[in-house]
Amino acid sequence: MTNSSTLQLRVAAIDRPHPLLCRLVLRAFDGASLPPYDPGAHLQVAVHLPDGKVDWRHYSLVNFDASEAARSRPDHYLLGVRLEPAGRGGSRFMHGLVVGDTVTARSPRNDFPFGDGNAPALVVAGGIGVTPLVSMVTECRRRGRPVRMLYASRSRDQMLFVDELRLLLGDDLSLHADEEAARPVDVASVLDTCSPDEVLYVCGPQPLLDALLSGARQRGWPPERIRFELFSAPQMQLGDQPFDVVLVGSRQTLRVGVDQSILECLEAAGCDVLADCRRGECGVCVVPVLDGDVDHRDHVLSTAERDAGKLIQICVSRAKGPRLVLDL
Repeated sequence: MTNSSTLQLRVAAIDRPHPLLCRLVLRAFDGASLPPYDPGAHLQVAVHLPDGKVDWRHYSLVNFDASEAARSRPDHYLLGVRLEPAGRGGSRFMHGLVVGDTVTARSPRNDFPFGDGNAPALVVAGGIGVTPLVSMVTECRRRGRPVRMLYASRSRDQMLFVDELRLLLGDDLSLHADEEAARPVDVASVLDTCSPDEVLYVCGPQPLLDALLSGARQRGWPPERIRFELFSAPQMQLGDQPFDVVLVGSRQTLRVGVDQSILECLEAAGCDVLADCRRGECGVCVVPVLDGDVDHRDHVLSTAERDAGKLIQICVSRAKGPRLVLDL
């Protein structure tokens, strides 16, 4: 098996600690070692959707074993999946798997690299966003790198891997359940407890990510101290309206609906466009803007690039006005 191969994996074990959560163990059919991965990496899995289409979904690789072989020569992949009843069906497919089923996957890829530094790390997980962070805290323990973790969720019973994290981190693990505290995480207090050299790693839903990034910028943190991955699809915002996109290259004008992104509109029209994360993080789907005002909702473009208004991440950002003219 090469690191660029497509893998046929067997579902070796499933655990469902909550109706919305499952843990899956995937192994090679012949028992061979699987392609290696680094902390923060994900596995792309082919999922069968209710409309009959097959699409790819990204699931972070979870690892609690601090030995080098656990990631360099893994004998299994561990995933954590949250069921999204209102989603397109990828999580329903994963939750419907049973032991013995076959899944097709692409070898691990890492868009959320942990890095090689040894500065103290504060790891903040929101909900199912815990999954890419587990391997990071395991790596910290392996290196002897100082680390502490805050794990927040709606309720305690919707937290995955808590027993393993307690064993791994001890007093360096803090849990926050919104229902018990009767409020979300106090982001300001979290940031105010950080030492000047502490690096923040965050993965979770948009509100948590936005609050932490905004708070860190207000405190003058340099960008290299904040590393993040968004673990929710872009959400429609109050006041969103349909608008037109004009594609100068193909001379098409397409209508983007309130409930779809520009990327989804282009794909529905048969346009071949590059995209990856679909959450405004990776920068793959950036497109030049020739005319129109952009409502920027990405986490990639700099303040100067946003102010110039000449680029747009079409997976999340929208038009402020009735139309955008794109160099496509």
